[in-house]
Amino acid sequence: MATPVQPARKVVVVGGGYAGTLAANRLRKRDDVTITLVNPRPTFIDRIRLHQFVAGTGAATADYRSLLGDGIDLVVDTAVRIDTTARTVRLASGRDLDYDYAVYAVGSTAAVPASVPGAAENAVSMAEWEPAQRLRATLGELPPDAPITVVGGGLTGIEAAAELAEQGRRVTLVCGGILAPSLSASARRSVSRWLSRHGVAVLEKTGVAAVRPDAVVLSEGAARPSALTIWAAGFGVPDLAAASGLRTDGIGRLLTDETLTSVDDDRIVATGDAAAPSGRPLRMSCQAAAPLGAQAADTVLSSIAGTGPTVLDFAFTGSCVSLGRRSGVRQFARKDDTALNIHLSGPIVAAYKELTCKLGLFKIRTEARRPGSVPWPKGGTRPERPVPDTLAGASS
Repeated sequence: MATPVQPARKVVVVGGGYAGTLAANRLRKRDDVTITLVNPRPTFIDRIRLHQFVAGTGAATADYRSLLGDGIDLVVDTAVRIDTTARTVRLASGRDLDYDYAVYAVGSTAAVPASVPGAAENAVSMAEWEPAQRLRATLGELPPDAPITVVGGGLTGIEAAAELAEQGRRVTLVCGGILAPSLSASARRSVSRWLSRHGVAVLEKTGVAAVRPDAVVLSEGAARPSALTIWAAGFGVPDLAAASGLRTDGIGRLLTDETLTSVDDDRIVATGDAAAPSGRPLRMSCQAAAPLGAQAADTVLSSIAGTGPTVLDFAFTGSCVSLGRRSGVRQFARKDDTALNIHLSGPIVAAYKELTCKLGLFKIRTEARRPGSVPWPKGGTRPERPVPDTLAGASS
C-alpha cells in the first residue's frame, strides 16, 4: 500500500532583515516546505551601514533577488496580526497568509522617547530606512558649519557622530552616562581620543531634557544650538506580538523558550532582535542575527521532522565600532559578551569592520546557495537578567 504523500508545510517568515532572510534561506533544507517572506519594503536594508548612507559615504540597500534562494515567495506588505487559532498572518493590505509555522523576525525599531518634550517632533532616528532618508536629505541642505547633536553614547551614536565629524561637521555627542559603556576602559579611551581629534564635543553623564527645532536642552538646563538632532539612544521593537495576544518582555520582544519557540504557541518561532529567550535576550546586533536566524529555521525543521529542536547555543566574540572611513576600534570579549581588556584600533580595524559588514550579506547569500551551511561561534552564556535596553542597540 502506497504511503500517503504529506502536503507541503507552509512557513511564513515575518520580517526580511538579517535574521529573517537567513532563516528563510535555511528553511530550504527541506523540499516539502513552502516559504513566504513578508517584508514592508521591496529591498533589503543593510542597517549596519545606515550611518554611512546618512553621511553619503556608502549605500545601505541590497536587492532581495541577490539574497533569496529559489522558491521563496517575497510578499511586500506589513503584518498587523498573527491569528494563532486560525494560523494566519493578517497583512495591512487585508490579505491573510495561512501558515503551519510562523517565524517571527520583525527586528527592532527606533526608540525616541515620548517622555522627552519635543524629541518625537524634532529629533530623527537613524535606526530605520525612512528616517535615515530624511536625515540624509536634511544634511544635504545644512551649511557645513551647522551644529549637529547626536544623542546616545553607545556604538550606534559613536558611529554616527564619527562619520559626520570626519566630514568636518560640528558634532556634539550627548552620552547620558559614560561614552561607549559596553567597551573596556582602554577601548573607550581610544574612541574618546579619536572623537577629540576630530572636534566632537562629548558630553558624558549628561541627559537631554528637551529637544527644540534649533536646540537641545540638557539635563542641567543649558541649551545648545542644534540644527539637526539625531536620536541614537536605544531601540524598541514592533508591537505585532502584543497585538496578536502573545506574551512579550518589557519592550515587546516575543517571549520564547531556549529553542526560540513562543511560550504561548509551539507553531511560532522567534528570531533576531525581537526574540527574548527565557526573558533574557541577546544584545541586539547583526552579530547575533545570523545565528538566531539559523536557530529559528532549525527549530522549525526539527518540529516538522518530529525530532526535538536543540537549544540556543551562541557566543559573542566582541564588537567593532567604525570611526569614520579610516579608523575604528575592535573590542574583544568573553563568550558571554563581557568586554576583555584587549582591543585593536586604527586603520586596520576600519578594514576589519568593512569585512564584517560584508559578511552579514555574505552569510545570507551562502545560505541561499547551500542551506544549512553557515556556522557560528558557540559556548556562550547569557546574563540572568536582560541586557539594558539602552545598550541593546550597539552594532557588532
